[in-house]
Amino acid sequence: MEMLERLGLPAPAWAGGAAVALGVVLAAMVGQAIGGIVVLRILPEATLAGTVVRRAQAPIKLALPLVALQLVWALSPDSLSGIAGVRQLNSVALVAALTWLAANSVGGAADALVRLHPYQLADNLHARRIVTQARVLSRTLVFLIVLVGLSLALMTFPEVRQIGTSLLASAGLAGLAVGLAAKSVLGNLLAGVQLALTQPLRIDDVLIVQGEWGRVEEITATYVVLNIWDQRRLVIPLQWFIENPFQNWTRTTSELIGSVFLWLDFRTPVEPLRTELRRLCEQAPEWDRRVCVLQVTDTSEKSMQVRALVSAADSGRSWDLRCKVREGLIGYVQREHPDCFPEVRGQLRDSIKTALTAQAGGS
Repeated sequence: MEMLERLGLPAPAWAGGAAVALGVVLAAMVGQAIGGIVVLRILPEATLAGTVVRRAQAPIKLALPLVALQLVWALSPDSLSGIAGVRQLNSVALVAALTWLAANSVGGAADALVRLHPYQLADNLHARRIVTQARVLSRTLVFLIVLVGLSLALMTFPEVRQIGTSLLASAGLAGLAVGLAAKSVLGNLLAGVQLALTQPLRIDDVLIVQGEWGRVEEITATYVVLNIWDQRRLVIPLQWFIENPFQNWTRTTSELIGSVFLWLDFRTPVEPLRTELRRLCEQAPEWDRRVCVLQVTDTSEKSMQVRALVSAADSGRSWDLRCKVREGLIGYVQREHPDCFPEVRGQLRDSIKTALTAQAGGS
């Protein structure tokens, strides 16, 4: 009672309410503790529900007492001094707790899906699809949950209720101003939802973006992080992928066909070179035994172009295999046919030939 008097609240009027409030808070805490123990024993941590429940434990410990207190204050008489401020304070805290609970639940579900679908495997197309959707959609949902929670918290204050309504419904001049100011953010947010649903790219996909080769390392609610082969990181807004073309080497499968080009003299025997390509592929562990072809694909006035096509299970193996084939074919030509590299030929005119012959005879 002394504490209530210090706060300016009449002790006799608040004594009963404070006692009831303390009782319901203790009851809520005990109920939450018992229920939490039972539920955690029933639901294994490895399951989706188990992960969500464990992530929700902390906000539930805060939300349940606040819900109980909200019922107490709602049933308290309006004539009670200071009850309006207490109700409003409890409402704001309850909205914050429920926002925290919803965000943690969404994050826990996403973490469980990622753990249940490991993508560090050879055949990981389905897993990468699930992981990408889980991460992008969960971050988008968390953003929306926080936005709605902030709006609801503002709507508890009569003075700023219009701001909360504008944020929630995007109506009026305030909502229009906020929408225009956050155009790029909202554009990336919508682009993230579109990417998650259509999935032109996924986690661990191999992309060629603006001439850079790399793997998708992270997809957030607003940008994509591309891990470049030399360990640089390329950060790209999500909306860029909606508006610009890019190469995805692992869209449906990670298998690739690589090419090796050599310019050789017309005297180069093609069939022995084809046999050497087959030998190089069979000795290379990177070759997946699908494609091993050598063809003359172009000619010029000086030489001919030879193209070797070889296949591999993924882009990394394809690169290594192409390098091995290129080095092996060059080494074979150097050993077996050193005169078959491109040469510059010329033809002397008859007058020059005669002059050179006469000069040689005179000497």
